[in-house]
Amino acid sequence: MQHRGARRIDRRTVTRALTAAAGALALCDPWAPFPGATTVAAQETRALKDLVPRGWLIGVAINQNQSDERDTAAVDLIARQFNAISPENLLKFESVHRQPDGFTFEAQDRYVAFGQQRGMAVIGHTLVWHSQTPAWVWAGSDGGLADRATMLERMRVHIATVVGRYKGRIRGWDVVNEALNDDGTLRDSPWRRGIGDDYIAKAFEFAREADPGAELYYNEFNLATRPAKRAGAIRIVKELQQRGLRIDAVGEQGHWRLNTPTVAEIDQTITELRATGVKVMITELDVNLLPPLPAGARGQTLSAGTPERRSFVPPENNPYVNGLPDDVQQALARYYADAFRVLLKHRDDITRVTFWGLSDADSWLNRGRVNHPLLWDRQRQPKPAFDEVVRVLASTK
Repeated sequence: MQHRGARRIDRRTVTRALTAAAGALALCDPWAPFPGATTVAAQETRALKDLVPRGWLIGVAINQNQSDERDTAAVDLIARQFNAISPENLLKFESVHRQPDGFTFEAQDRYVAFGQQRGMAVIGHTLVWHSQTPAWVWAGSDGGLADRATMLERMRVHIATVVGRYKGRIRGWDVVNEALNDDGTLRDSPWRRGIGDDYIAKAFEFAREADPGAELYYNEFNLATRPAKRAGAIRIVKELQQRGLRIDAVGEQGHWRLNTPTVAEIDQTITELRATGVKVMITELDVNLLPPLPAGARGQTLSAGTPERRSFVPPENNPYVNGLPDDVQQALARYYADAFRVLLKHRDDITRVTFWGLSDADSWLNRGRVNHPLLWDRQRQPKPAFDEVVRVLASTK
């Protein structure tokens, strides 16, 4: 009921007044991180690709739903923020060459076109790996491992066909992925058992033959937290160089945890890898916030009729189902900020930083739990971690 004499105020007037008041309060907010700081949502209009040092690629691993452009919200965000893409799974051996007598390229072609149409650097991941490789690749006629000549020929054909198809369109390839144990010795993979220690060199040789213009990378995890493994990667680089083979960069995957590796360890890793003469990349960056699972924690699986088929995990091992507490959210933001400060210190040594997944909802680190490892949340909204990365990058402009 309106009292007599009262003036009617329309909703738009109220909205404008409240907006103006909120803006005035923001300007004098004593808790603002720096004078005149914008909100996280407002800073999301700033693109990472416009803030990184000149010559850097800032990338993201995308899934097929995104490269096929079905996830339209993701497509818009990817195009706005990044200048490089990696395929999460599409170019792994089992995806492109599942059977001995045939290759699959339809979705892979769409992935490459996705990047080219948007002027992005397109990365190929990965040619030779012990995982996600069909058993036939290593199988001999007697049921054991194939002999060296047979396995080398299978490797050569695969690399020549896949790399050759995208010659001049894929900028660089993870030629060999995860060839090392944590102690720096070569992993006893079927590739090594069938071919010998020089299987790595042969893979780089075949890749160079297939596309002399493509960049060639060795990609590995735990280089920043395992000095012996890092030394093993350095040996691989030097052995390739001694053979006269091209290697352009080493990728430290960057599957890190909150507070580990330390900034000092990241700094030391980049310094030691760069001393070999090749560039350094952070190729699969995310920050795992969940505690390690104890043995047997995945013992019970939900039925296939549930919306998401996943293993049951005790609540204490899945603490962030309802979101991150503010202190953890801020700790994640600080860790990303500290890491990017180190990366910027080495701006002339690094050529690419790629996040492994666009948002928390897309991350491989969920795996039956709820993780929050990236810069955008499950609703594709920027997190405080995004705000901090933007701030660190912008401080160098």
